[in-house]
Amino acid sequence: MSIFSGTGVALVTPASNSRIIFSAVEKLLTHVTSGGVDALIALGTTGEASTLSLGQKEELVRYIRAHSSLPLIVGTGGNDTSVVTNLCQQAEKWGADALLIVTPYYNKCTQDGAIAHYRHIAANVHIPIIVYNVPSRTGFNLLPQTMARIAELPGIVGIKEASGNMAQIQECLRIVPADVYCGDDGLTVASMAMGAKGVISVAANTAPALMSRMTSMALCGNFASAAALQLRLLPLINALFAEVNPIPVRASLQMLGIDVGDPRLPITELTAENKAKLRRAMEDLKLL
Repeated sequence: MSIFSGTGVALVTPASNSRIIFSAVEKLLTHVTSGGVDALIALGTTGEASTLSLGQKEELVRYIRAHSSLPLIVGTGGNDTSVVTNLCQQAEKWGADALLIVTPYYNKCTQDGAIAHYRHIAANVHIPIIVYNVPSRTGFNLLPQTMARIAELPGIVGIKEASGNMAQIQECLRIVPADVYCGDDGLTVASMAMGAKGVISVAANTAPALMSRMTSMALCGNFASAAALQLRLLPLINALFAEVNPIPVRASLQMLGIDVGDPRLPITELTAENKAKLRRAMEDLKLL
């Protein structure tokens, strides 16, 4: 089964100290849904899940579930299989439609260990799972051949491929019997031209209508127009990754009037130089 096609937005988590700013969550949801996104991803890398308590995670997911009927995919990854399994079961109760589970990090594992990790989780949850490969964050690269084996497990329906390596993405598309989602905004159209179902996007927080239009064009096979829009968006995408995600995207939402709160350490504010570049890119796209 496919969870979604097109643009899934990796939501920023508006929060200040120990509380979620629900008024800002509401504004963000209105902003991205009116822009036409196809799915919501909460508690991912962009959502800073690693600095949220279990209670905050529950509050956020339940709020999003109550305020949107879009497919809701919840990030539940970690490096302890039993802890991840428990969080997956909690997310199920909170209203998640699917789970986004990053590969184990820091202690890492072998390719066989990754298979065992996902096998254990899949055997103990009842909603679909999208595997998340992001070697720059985890220090572990899930190989396409390994993902092909994981995709044979019941409940594994897709992979968010964020290696940034087009050769690896293509190999996934060639051999993995599950949906492939691009995990890099700048590679969206190239990946979809090869068969990816869509993108799990940071930029869709800032420019949901443009990202949604781009993936809609690609899904319709209008790759020339989609590619032209991808190139128009490139300065914005570059600005959104000028510093570690989600530093720039948080700044972009502040510029749009969505108060996402103060950054939680070790995340810091965007530098003045990069903020100026981001503002110019947003102005050029008529976002400001």
